[in-house]
Amino acid sequence: MTSTSRANNEHIAFIGGGNMASAIIGGLLKQGLPAGQVQVVEPFAEQRAKLAQQFGVQVHEGPGAWLAAAGLVVWAVKPQVFKDAALQTRFHTKTALHLSVAAGVRSGSIAHWLGTERVVRAMPNTPALVGKGMTALFAREAATGADKLAIEKVLKPTGDYLWLAEEAQLDAVTALSGSGPAYVFYFIEAMIEAGTDMGLPLAQARQLAIGTFVGASALAQASDEPPQELRARVTSKGGTTYAALTSMEQDRVKMQFMRAIHAARQRAAELGDEFGGA
Repeated sequence: MTSTSRANNEHIAFIGGGNMASAIIGGLLKQGLPAGQVQVVEPFAEQRAKLAQQFGVQVHEGPGAWLAAAGLVVWAVKPQVFKDAALQTRFHTKTALHLSVAAGVRSGSIAHWLGTERVVRAMPNTPALVGKGMTALFAREAATGADKLAIEKVLKPTGDYLWLAEEAQLDAVTALSGSGPAYVFYFIEAMIEAGTDMGLPLAQARQLAIGTFVGASALAQASDEPPQELRARVTSKGGTTYAALTSMEQDRVKMQFMRAIHAARQRAAELGDEFGGA
């Protein structure tokens, strides 16, 4: 690889400058990438001003010939505008590696619109905003080992990541971890409401609920035991936890929750069909 190629690979362009793009940009700058090597296409003036002020990166209202300097293009646009945005940039970015964090848009469609097979799809989640994200990745065959390492370097500051062998698995990932933070927030919300119903002040109920999720998740991550075993250790027959879990089992909470996740997966597949047209 020539020195020119190495230099180009350090220039990164973002198409879309929302929350996920901001999380990645912040991580890159913390890694030492100069702000002058990051450029962002963001159609909304207020968000452009925010990005320039927060990160000192170069912002643009639309694409241009300057995109040819980017070795990596990160697509952080809404699925419904991806095709139009890709068709506007394709003539400037055919030699770049492309990373898409747009939900539901399949890599085959992205490759077709951009005129290149060097495409990697990612399914991140919102904890990436605080460096605790979980991202699943799928690379098309044209993406090299070096390309994958470059993607890992870009995403590492946002949290953990894993590579998938089949793109179809991204629909399940979307349902499980992509949408997953909302499920956690839903249960935290319920715990807070239950706490206030039982007489606790709102601030205390919130601290207890969030702290419980943080602690339990850390314990599950640190332990080699499956969640069933960890749950059993908290549950004494005839005790308070047993009463709560028995109530949930009677209401088929687990089955209903699994059904909800399957519904999310089905919707992810539908979005791929909806936004993947050539």
